[in-house]
Amino acid sequence: MDKFIRNNFLAICIAVAISFAFVKKATVFQKEKNTPPPPVETLKPTPEFQKYWYAGKAEVNSYDLQQARYGSMNKGEVVLVFVTEDFRTDSQVKLESNEKDVATSVMKLNFIRKFNTGIYDYSMMSSIFTPVNTKLFPNSLKVTTSAQEWCGHTFTQLNLRNKEYSIEGKSYFEAEAQEDFKLPQHWLEDELWNRIRINPKTLPIGEVSMIPSTQIARFRHKKLAVESAEASLDSVDVLTQKYVLTYPDRKLSINFDRKFPHSINGWEETYKNGDKELTTKATKKKTLITDYWTKNKPEFEMLRDSLGLN
Repeated sequence: MDKFIRNNFLAICIAVAISFAFVKKATVFQKEKNTPPPPVETLKPTPEFQKYWYAGKAEVNSYDLQQARYGSMNKGEVVLVFVTEDFRTDSQVKLESNEKDVATSVMKLNFIRKFNTGIYDYSMMSSIFTPVNTKLFPNSLKVTTSAQEWCGHTFTQLNLRNKEYSIEGKSYFEAEAQEDFKLPQHWLEDELWNRIRINPKTLPIGEVSMIPSTQIARFRHKKLAVESAEASLDSVDVLTQKYVLTYPDRKLSINFDRKFPHSINGWEETYKNGDKELTTKATKKKTLITDYWTKNKPEFEMLRDSLGLN
C-alpha cells in the first residue's frame, strides 16, 4: 500500500482536490452563471396621464367645508393642489439639480384646510409625496403636516426608509412636545388621495393595515399607529365611485369620478367629536389648471375669485 501511494501520490492529490472541489461546488461545471438580476417591474404612465400631469401645470381644487370641531360644525374651505414633480429618493426633497438618477416622479398633494372656531381660526396643511411608479414604490415616501391656531402650532413628518416610517413631531402640547419613533411600512391614509388620482385600481381593498390621517390625528391628539380598517371601492352611479375606509371608531368616504383624471368631488369624515358623533363634509366648488407659482402678483388675485376662495 505504501509503495502504491508513493508511486501514485500526485494522482491521489489531484483526485482528492477534484473531490473537494465538487463537494464545495467550485468546479467550472458547477459555478452559477453570472446572470443579471431580474428587471425591476415598472409602471409607465399612460399617454393620457402624461399629457394631463406633465404639461407643466398644477390642478387646484376648491371645496366648501363643514368641519366638526369641539362638538360643533364650523364653516371653512379646503384647497387640494395636485402637481407632479421630480423628487429625490435619498434626501427626500424636490429635485432642483441635474441628478436625475437619484430622483423619481411623484404626485404631490398640498392639502390645505382652513376654518374658524368661534373667535379664532385654524389653518392646516399636509404635503404628500407619492411616486407615480407604484410598482417600484408601493407607498408614499414622505408626508409633512403642520397646524396653526391661536393656541400655537404643531408639526409632523413621516419619511419612508428601510421599510419603516420615521416619524418626528413637534407640538406646543406638553404630552406631544417631542415625538421621535418608527412604524413599519404600511398604507398611509394620507396617500389615498394621490392613489385615486394616479390610478384608483391600486387602492387597497378589504381588511387593511393603515396609518391614519396626520391631520385627524392632530385633531384627536392621538399618536400615530398602525390600525386595522376595512376598505371598499363602491359604485355611486354611472359617473362616480366612492372609496370608503372604516376604522372601529371613524369612517372616511371619498367621492370621485370614474373617468380619468378621477377628480375628487368631495368627502365625509365621521367620528366622535366631544360627546357627539359628527360628520365633516367637503363639497367641490371649482377646479383651475394653472402654473400657480408664476401667478404671484396682485393682478392675479382675481384667480382666487374664480376658485371661490375667501
